[in-house]
Amino acid sequence: MSEIVVITDTSVLINFLVLDRAGLLARLPNHRFVVTDHVRAEVTDHFPDQLQRLESAFAAGIFEEIRVTDLQEVQLFAQFTATGLGVGECSAIAVAAHRQLALAIDDKRAVKRLTSAGLNLTIHSTEAIVVLLIQHSVLTIAEADAMKHDWEQNHRFRLTFCSFAQRLPQTP
Repeated sequence: MSEIVVITDTSVLINFLVLDRAGLLARLPNHRFVVTDHVRAEVTDHFPDQLQRLESAFAAGIFEEIRVTDLQEVQLFAQFTATGLGVGECSAIAVAAHRQLALAIDDKRAVKRLTSAGLNLTIHSTEAIVVLLIQHSVLTIAEADAMKHDWEQNHRFRLTFCSFAQRLPQTP
């Protein structure tokens, strides 16, 4: 099976960093998570509590950082920043679209904008990543539900269901 490269927006990245669970992403089989320089800058500027965890994750090889320098990526980045989206989102969208990679993002408004722009990207939300972690036996449902509870109680990230058990395919 080939490796799936996932360009990670700040929203998904922060969800794992606030719980100090970025290491889970490195354990997801056949997936590699990449952060743009703009996403790293957003964490540096707006999430100082998570910056040390991000730096540790880079040092541990959990994330790889890439720079947005390709002319087509820069043009797409500029196009999306003109719509009012954040620089982290725009850089992640531009790289994922240009390189035809998966995108990890939670912002529904950004997903609507990229879809209306005709970009057909594979989207991985925080929820979808946690489901994959459960399906690959990296997390139990109980552990995933504990993460969900922590996000909701302490970090203003809400999911619309009671348990990740509801998000798993039902076996006959």
